[in-house]
Amino acid sequence: MLEIGIQTINLHKEYENVPVVNNINIKINRGHLFGFLGPNGAGKSTTIKMLSTILQPTNGTAEILGYDLIKERHKIRELIGVCPQDLVLHEYLTAKENIELIAKMHNIPKATYNEQIDEYLGKMNLLEKKNILVKNFSGGMKRRINVLMAVIHNPEVVFFDEPSAGLDPQSRRVVWDFIKDFEKQNKTIILTTHNMEEADDLSEELAIIDHGNIIATGTPQELKGKRGNGDIIEFRLIQDELEKRDKIVSFLNQIEDVIWAKPLGKERIAFCSLDGLKKISNFYDKMITSFGSKMNDLVIRQNTLEDVFLDLTGTALRN
Repeated sequence: MLEIGIQTINLHKEYENVPVVNNINIKINRGHLFGFLGPNGAGKSTTIKMLSTILQPTNGTAEILGYDLIKERHKIRELIGVCPQDLVLHEYLTAKENIELIAKMHNIPKATYNEQIDEYLGKMNLLEKKNILVKNFSGGMKRRINVLMAVIHNPEVVFFDEPSAGLDPQSRRVVWDFIKDFEKQNKTIILTTHNMEEADDLSEELAIIDHGNIIATGTPQELKGKRGNGDIIEFRLIQDELEKRDKIVSFLNQIEDVIWAKPLGKERIAFCSLDGLKKISNFYDKMITSFGSKMNDLVIRQNTLEDVFLDLTGTALRN
């Protein structure tokens, strides 16, 4: 039977009577990586700050490895590591000195942390730069040092708040691989992100959060299944036919075999249909018959986590 690593009980945070995190209840298995996926301002970082004892909940509580969030905060702080969304580095210390500082705060023997720091810097492709002042680093290099500072003391629970924000694809992959390796040590990890690929690639289980509420939970595959098992078909309208876009979307939504249809930007339309690949010729003919329009640059793909996310949270921009 799996052991519960983190459990929230009606965890709630509000400012001036406005809920930011609204009575959430989740269970995270020990040794698993759990992702919080949500738009900007959805409540992800606030949840992390409460679970890591930085913020006091307005109501409710949580248990971290059996310790109560309210009554045993000091015990929890001994067990956790936190990689905040904002960089927390000393610009006039070297990469190694920044990590050493955290190790010393946790009373780790120098003989232990010296070897560990070099190993971790090597995994982040930063070993040759360990004695360079951080103020000379790029944003991506600083982000990787921030990740290492969260784990140098070998915590049992780690909170990564947008750990790959602003990273180029190569650096992002290095960070993802490092997090995966760390999880293999039976560590419990919570990751917040709005990067669909990151959530899909790293998370064993996910919670989609919006406006402070948990609106869906499950493995990435389970969540994709909730959006339907059909094929997703995307196509482009030519410039002279853009005024037909909304009518075409409405038309597609009325077809019995279509689960949903929506515009993607100004030129593209997407729709989902069971056995869409087999029926594509029928849809193509109906478009020509009804609108005199072709499906240009046609793409057929399987459902993605982004489809689930947009379906549940909407497509409007968030501040």
